[in-house]
Amino acid sequence: MKNWVTRVSCRMEHEPLHPPISQKMHWQPGLSFRHFNYTTIMENIRCSGASLTRISRSPVLPVIQGSAVSVVKPSPPAFVGAPMENSKASSFIKGLAFLGVMRTAGAPFERVKLLMQNQNEMIISGRLPKRYNGIFDCFATTIRNEGILSLWRGNIAFVTASFSSEVIARAIHHYVNGREDIEWTHTRLQVAIFLSAVVNQFLVYPLNYAGTRMANDVITSSNSRERQFNGIFDVYRKTLKSDGIAGVYRGFNVMIPKIAVLRAVTAVSKPWQKFLLHHFQGIVLGRAVVNTFYASCRSMAIYPLDTVIRRMMMTSGAVKYRHSLHAITCIFYNEGVKSFYSGAKAQILALAVYQVYGLCLRYVVGALRRKNTGDK
Repeated sequence: MKNWVTRVSCRMEHEPLHPPISQKMHWQPGLSFRHFNYTTIMENIRCSGASLTRISRSPVLPVIQGSAVSVVKPSPPAFVGAPMENSKASSFIKGLAFLGVMRTAGAPFERVKLLMQNQNEMIISGRLPKRYNGIFDCFATTIRNEGILSLWRGNIAFVTASFSSEVIARAIHHYVNGREDIEWTHTRLQVAIFLSAVVNQFLVYPLNYAGTRMANDVITSSNSRERQFNGIFDVYRKTLKSDGIAGVYRGFNVMIPKIAVLRAVTAVSKPWQKFLLHHFQGIVLGRAVVNTFYASCRSMAIYPLDTVIRRMMMTSGAVKYRHSLHAITCIFYNEGVKSFYSGAKAQILALAVYQVYGLCLRYVVGALRRKNTGDK
């Protein structure tokens, strides 16, 4: 017993008294940063990139040896018997595949949302003759003029941005997790997560820009087949030629308050969401309704800022707004508050569809696992 206590005391002399970042931080994918819990990758889709954290406090056990007191920090349960690196890589790849399937399945709703969100800007630029009369009219008009496959226009850029965001978030997570020389207080932890979200979005912003410009590149009639852009690289080529690198990042300054608002709303709503999910434990439909409701609330809280970002993206090549505040002022006085929420119904519908797709995929995966277990 004495030897065991001596070994523990020696061990603690060379360890920091504060727990490592891995014990404090629980990353989830997205804007989030949005961060790595691959089994809950749907959270990153529902929150549009937002990062969530969970702080776990491990108990500390004092060991008394004479007049000296040592502190024993037991390993957190999540890290006991951790899987091999290849298992982690396999889980990460599966998470990316799941994310790609979900983004691709919801791409038609994403494009309709972007078309309705930016229709006033396209009318001003002459790319669209008149406003859409709702979600279904937008669907019908797009399919009639461009074909059903056009609903996935820009999806490659958005999926690539999602994949890149996950890889960047994982790299940031490993870097911060390895900095055990830093005492990660709650404040430092929140600042680190916020800054990582900003860095992540800065790196993937050009892909989101290209996806937005391609999704809003419409054909106004079945007789006119001319498009403004012929692909992602054509978007970059024309933007860099007219505006330079600033054109690719137009509207990014609004992304910073968008991340801050999303994190604040998430921090306030998450406890209530967890309470209701616990109440509906075992009720699949009830949990899906709760998740959709809270995802919609968070999305609507940042939707006006998202509208400003998309509208400023649309002005690259033909600059109309001097800065973000000028854009907000012009939209407010010329179009009214309602314009900030154009396409919001399509966004809510997309969130509901993501929930349905997620339930279906989980059911299929569960059925396949049960079948494989039965065969064995």
